[in-house]
Amino acid sequence: MIEAELKARVHSPEAVERQLDKLATARVEVYQDTYYDRPDGSLDKAGEELRVRTVHGTDGTRTVLTYKGAAVDEDSGSKPEHETRVDNPEAAHAILRGLGHVPFITFEKHCRNYDFEAHGRKMLATLVRVPEIDGTFLEVETLVPEADVMAALDNIRTVLADLGIGPEDLTLETYTGAVAARRR
Repeated sequence: MIEAELKARVHSPEAVERQLDKLATARVEVYQDTYYDRPDGSLDKAGEELRVRTVHGTDGTRTVLTYKGAAVDEDSGSKPEHETRVDNPEAAHAILRGLGHVPFITFEKHCRNYDFEAHGRKMLATLVRVPEIDGTFLEVETLVPEADVMAALDNIRTVLADLGIGPEDLTLETYTGAVAARRR
């Protein structure tokens, strides 16, 4: 499946949050993300991602292992995504290191997640703050077959427009890139 996703900088986070609160109940969570790469950096160079994410929320803590392939749509950065829950995070980290991967970057994301339906699709909207980066971001995504990516992105653009987010607010900036730049 492809994670059809658009990300935008949010200029009025409180207003967007109020609108999202009308669509669904927020799940407030903190993500601890560790991205892995090969020692030569070839995953990052190819636009691929390998991540262990531990999510802390009111419902407890869970960890997921995620691999994202290279973008299938350069304008949005939408990528194939494969994700599975991990019962033992320490073992997941040890397995990746044992396979020769090295931690590339680790950082924290503060998220308000909203699950809702729009245009006949299950959508996830996430308001994101990364303490090391200025500003608030909004990600809106849905999982679709590759043949449906463009139609799904059109639906996401409509959701964003309904939230007051225009095409000029969209960004392809990655959190990993922004955090790495901040740390330099």
